Amino acid sequence: MTRARRSRQAETEVDRGHMARCLELAERYRGRTAPNPIVGCVIVDRTGKVIAEGAHEGPGTAHGEIAALNQLAGKAPGATLYVNLEPCNHHGRTPPCAPVVRDAGVARVVVGIEDPIDDHRGGIAVLRRAKVPVTVGVLREECERANRPFLTWALLHRPAFTLKAAITLDGKIATVAGRSKWITGDAARADVMRLRDTHDAVLVGIGTVLADDPWLTARRQGGRNPIRVVVDSRLRTPPEANVLRGQHGPRTIVACGGDAPAAREAALVARGAEVWRLRTHASGRVDLSALAHRLGKAGITSVLVEGGGEIHAYMLERGLADEIVIYLAPKVVGGPAKSWVGGKGLASLTAAHRFVFDSDPVRLDGDLRLRFVPAPIPVRPMPPDIDD
Repeated sequence: MTRARRSRQAETEVDRGHMARCLELAERYRGRTAPNPIVGCVIVDRTGKVIAEGAHEGPGTAHGEIAALNQLAGKAPGATLYVNLEPCNHHGRTPPCAPVVRDAGVARVVVGIEDPIDDHRGGIAVLRRAKVPVTVGVLREECERANRPFLTWALLHRPAFTLKAAITLDGKIATVAGRSKWITGDAARADVMRLRDTHDAVLVGIGTVLADDPWLTARRQGGRNPIRVVVDSRLRTPPEANVLRGQHGPRTIVACGGDAPAAREAALVARGAEVWRLRTHASGRVDLSALAHRLGKAGITSVLVEGGGEIHAYMLERGLADEIVIYLAPKVVGGPAKSWVGGKGLASLTAAHRFVFDSDPVRLDGDLRLRFVPAPIPVRPMPPDIDD
């Protein structure tokens, strides 16, 4: 191996290490930055020593690059700046970052991924026009995974949906008597609270509200409660339901059809709910695609879907399952107990919804946490042109 090649390999390993640190810093604010991305920044001097770190904490606060540069009075001559998302070139709640990075005197910038929003991107071009070397694509897959909610919202104009279920080995979410407390142990349930804390919103169907009367809050030290969304086409949510409790608690949205009873809407609004009337299908069910885009317009970038089975089935049918998180308990129920996915089911395995593991299984005491994302759609080559 030549000296130059060894030098490039070492530089790549160093770059990967600092980019991984950017993602660690960004992760601290997951669920708190919507509709903005999570962004971390690391600045190192000429000797490779870290001299500043920063992260974006939420809308209206400094972006990650600025938070780090502020520790250096805005100047970092000869330094290398690492950031997991392209510095913005857009004036929103805060001024654009790219000119500040340029004027800080840095000798090099390393970026994880480009900004997908047309009005925001251009930061890389600003830096390169100023003759600042920019390396793009370090830990690209990890950076894309970290900002999956933001990228989904920016490109598809809707939140990223995570379907979550706690199931037995035979895929059940309750016994034949309807009892579901508790399928998993304390560690798994605590992890669900972490998921709620790091998603902008949590969504359930009216069946779950009527059967379990959940609070849908993140009961953890220092936690943040997500927005609560109930899909309830006929407004059957009881005004005394736990999802409506607490005038100063998390926001609650009830999505219904246009012909839902006005009196029921008034009763829910009186308890602090927001009622969204949306289009419905011929079956009378709320169109979840319409709900998804309404949530996107509200700046909600990530939604944890906690069921029940009919909601999960509908999300799968509509291609709205961006991630699945399964908590698997080593128990067997058997019989006609409810499964975590309802609906009519599919007659052919070739029509099955296909997913792949997004990460290795995680042990949570006696349970397992499994994460999946949709399987890539195979690209089939076009048939060759045939001359007449």
